[in-house]
Amino acid sequence: MTAETRSLAKPKNTICLWYDGTAREAAEFYAATFPDSSVGTIMTAPGDYPDGHQGDELTVEFTVLGIPCLGLNGGPAFRHSEAFSFQVATDSQEETDRYWNAIVGSGGAESACGWCKDKWGLNWQITPRALTDGMADPDPAVRKRVFDAMMTMRKIDIAAIEAARRGD
Repeated sequence: MTAETRSLAKPKNTICLWYDGTAREAAEFYAATFPDSSVGTIMTAPGDYPDGHQGDELTVEFTVLGIPCLGLNGGPAFRHSEAFSFQVATDSQEETDRYWNAIVGSGGAESACGWCKDKWGLNWQITPRALTDGMADPDPAVRKRVFDAMMTMRKIDIAAIEAARRGD
């Protein structure tokens, strides 16, 4: 494979996520938790840098649910915030529970309305399709009931969203 062929095989756009020395650990967790996820090339630093030394793991290529990412072990200067999150569409309560429990149960934290944070500070929206379908209902009264139900939740309860949509 030539350098040109390798360069064409790489996506033009990759999400770069900053970690404080834990990029590989995070990538391995995501690969074990989500389908169509994997850990790729790990590059070490060819020299010392402000928050590391020659030979330290500098970057980790990984894929989360088919989305190419690069974990950069850049040090403690920058933290993740709610300004960026992965939104994961789920098709059942079992799938919703599985992802939510994996993230929160591995040192993460719950938030509101289907949001949670992993132990590295990266934010996730675990969003059942039943919720997005209810929020897109053509009837404004249905949308309002679904929205009001969601506002009371941390992890989304699909049965409660469907009941709100029906007006139960």
